Amino acid sequence: MKERECIFCKIAAGEIPSATLHEDDEFRVILDLGPASKGHALILPKEHFRNLYDIDGETAARAMKLAKKMITKMTDVLGCDGYNIVQNNETCAGQTVFHFHIHLIPRYEGDQVGLGWQSGELTEEVKNEILKKMK
Repeated sequence: MKERECIFCKIAAGEIPSATLHEDDEFRVILDLGPASKGHALILPKEHFRNLYDIDGETAARAMKLAKKMITKMTDVLGCDGYNIVQNNETCAGQTVFHFHIHLIPRYEGDQVGLGWQSGELTEEVKNEILKKMK
């Protein structure tokens, strides 16, 4: 299913031109127009899912399998030193387009790409609270 006003639905369907790196019946992989680094790409399913909460497990698994295939090939093409695979869910986590997508971000030694966080500490109290609620 496609959402009429979703920009990623339109790109995935080929209605809006993109620099397509890969396309099959289920996904389109494009170069990001606002790249974090040279070769930053997006995996877009052709079916509309808002985010990881909404996508079915089988499609999510195929998207991750495609991510592995793409970064393996792109590492050779770009000569990058590593990769970040990023998938954001909801506004507070950095999602700005509400169509499930995976960022494939090539990393180059000393590139200054700002992905990261300040590490905290897992306290016994918090650990026990989470473990108890997960049962």
